[in-house]
Amino acid sequence: MNAAVRATVRVGLYTGAKVYFVHEGYQGLVDGGDNIRPATWESVSMMLQLGGTLIGSARCKDFRTREGRLKAACNLVKLGITNLCVIGGDGSLTGANQFRTDWSGLLVDLVRAGKITEEEAKKSSHLNIVGMVGSIDNDFCGTDMTIGTDSALHRIIEVVDAITTTAHSHQRTFILEVMGRHCGYLALVTALSCGADWMFIPEMPPDDGWEDHLCRRLADQRARGSRLNVIIVAEGAISRDGKPITSDQIKKLVTDRLGFDTRTTVLGHVQRGGTPSAFDRILGSRMGVEAVMALLEATPDTPACVVSLSGNQAVRLPLMECVQVTKDVTAAMAEGRFEDAIKLRGRSFENNWDTYKLLAHISPPDSNINVAIMNIGAPCAGMNAAVRAVVRMGIIQGHTMLAVHDGFDGLAHGQIEPVTWTSVSGWTGKGGSALGTKRTLPAKILQDISQNLAKFNIHALVMIGGFEAYMGGLELVQAREKYEEMCIPMVVIPATVSNNVPGSEFSIGADTALNTITSTCDRIKQSSAGTKRRVFIVETMGGYCGYLATMAGLAAGADAAYIFEEKFTIKDLQINVEHLVEKMKTTVKRGLVLRNENCNAQYTTDFIFNLYSEEGKGVFDCRKNVLGHMQQGGTPTPFDRNFASKMGAKAVLWLTEKLKQCYRHGRIFANSPDSACLLGMRKRALTFQPLNELKEDTDFEHRIPKTQWWLKIRPIMKILAKYDIKLDTSECADMEHVIKKRSPLGK
Repeated sequence: MNAAVRATVRVGLYTGAKVYFVHEGYQGLVDGGDNIRPATWESVSMMLQLGGTLIGSARCKDFRTREGRLKAACNLVKLGITNLCVIGGDGSLTGANQFRTDWSGLLVDLVRAGKITEEEAKKSSHLNIVGMVGSIDNDFCGTDMTIGTDSALHRIIEVVDAITTTAHSHQRTFILEVMGRHCGYLALVTALSCGADWMFIPEMPPDDGWEDHLCRRLADQRARGSRLNVIIVAEGAISRDGKPITSDQIKKLVTDRLGFDTRTTVLGHVQRGGTPSAFDRILGSRMGVEAVMALLEATPDTPACVVSLSGNQAVRLPLMECVQVTKDVTAAMAEGRFEDAIKLRGRSFENNWDTYKLLAHISPPDSNINVAIMNIGAPCAGMNAAVRAVVRMGIIQGHTMLAVHDGFDGLAHGQIEPVTWTSVSGWTGKGGSALGTKRTLPAKILQDISQNLAKFNIHALVMIGGFEAYMGGLELVQAREKYEEMCIPMVVIPATVSNNVPGSEFSIGADTALNTITSTCDRIKQSSAGTKRRVFIVETMGGYCGYLATMAGLAAGADAAYIFEEKFTIKDLQINVEHLVEKMKTTVKRGLVLRNENCNAQYTTDFIFNLYSEEGKGVFDCRKNVLGHMQQGGTPTPFDRNFASKMGAKAVLWLTEKLKQCYRHGRIFANSPDSACLLGMRKRALTFQPLNELKEDTDFEHRIPKTQWWLKIRPIMKILAKYDIKLDTSECADMEHVIKKRSPLGK
């Protein structure tokens, strides 16, 4: 929430508006007085890394009454405030809409009572409202992610990781209860991210007789050699007849029937607290900018809207439509229309549910297909989660799965072995690459590779890695002319901290690296806030791709981020130094500058450090940090685990289809361009793109895509760092409709 508050205040001031804080939510709006105070640029400094909300929030009974809303309207009119930005859940947003609907009536009453003049009423004749959804449950329809959800998942996964290590040691069954009274999103993503054995969510109660099924599943897993069982329960879990299913009830069942040592953990309010994740800070900042734009463009005829994220795009949706669909979900659940409830929750929820269902059930058909999996390039967090999803989905499809160790080297040297269901258990939370990975490309060892493809009878290939995986894939496709063994379906899944693979807006591992950089920058900022008048220069990874430097700059509140894609000269460096000299005259006496490792061959980190040190003499001193390989390590974040699981599962389903199409006369033969694809996240969907078609969009010399979506949000970082630049609003989000996307319901 603080990131959204900070962005709204700063962008508001940047556009020339007067910005006010309303402290303590609607209660502050009703009570007025000192609760409504002007906000300044510096008042939102050092806010990004704090959880909760600095301006306070409160549930408010008064605002539900017309009396309360009269007082609130009076307070706003007196200050001349006609634009209200509300961050909260569906209750707060419905309240805001009610307030707007009543507005003209409230003004009439206030004039009649002599509380405000006709003149004042005229000036404030219309109230504009824009909402941002802040709710850890992610229970608001129309938005893929609400502010706070990703951070809550971070808290949950930290706990799950800690608990699984002890459960492994003692062979225990753990039941974890997570928040979500009416929405199972947190439980669902947690179950996907930790490979839980079972989960209970309000949207989809288990079938009758689930008790037997659950016990059977747990006993099966133990028989397969698993040392631990994890069951995730949403606090609002119910059975088919609408009765609550509690963690104690499940514990009693497992203990009585199976005699397993079972423990229950209720996570409670831990999930609401802590430092916000990088994703949430960027989401909050982008939403804040969009909210101000929406308010400035609003007319008396535009409906109150919420700004939200769909896939990777900022969108605006009519507030009441979203509220209505959110109510429809509750109604569907109450009436036992559970399939509808899941569809109404939206695409992202449905995809998670489908992946969970697919990965949970094992009754494999027979297939005599061998699928090989390999990691290529530099290691990153989330690779193992992708491998696990590929292996399990392959087994579910009936294939024999083969693990290739050490990338193309291993494929050439025959380091290939079968991999089973249990050999990948517990892999979702492991960082690095368990299969081993190398940067070697296949071009020089094609002969050996083709021999092993034949020897091990490999019918399909999954390559998980960064730019090398993409290049290697291209080289194999080219080799199809010479080697018939290469004529098999192949898929590349992008996994690299640099996020520099063409055809995908995100790659597995980038979110984890971003969080590592952000939390390091937080600590650096604390240090410089203490010493005052200090500027830190931090070098990030990414090859020639400026994604990490830019996004970390946005998430950590940097003053500048130097990247290769946006050329800069000595003049720009000078402007940045002067900007920092000015900043030291304010109450915020510190600076943070990020530099991508390859942004400029001459302006090295040392050069920039020396320049800043010399120019800042007597005003500020400098320190430098090169973050290095810590950016490739660490346990994967919930986003990377979930993203990797979905990508892995989807890749195998696609391969299975392709294999059916390519099966002729008792063998597999694939040499069409669309039989070698890269699976990527594009705008709002996961799509398969032929490797050959991606060549046009690739700058091979610098190993980056020619078009990169995140360059458009760089100006936001500069505005939030108080640079006077022009914000290109041509990309502005238009109002969309929620119902449109929900075609399966026949609305």
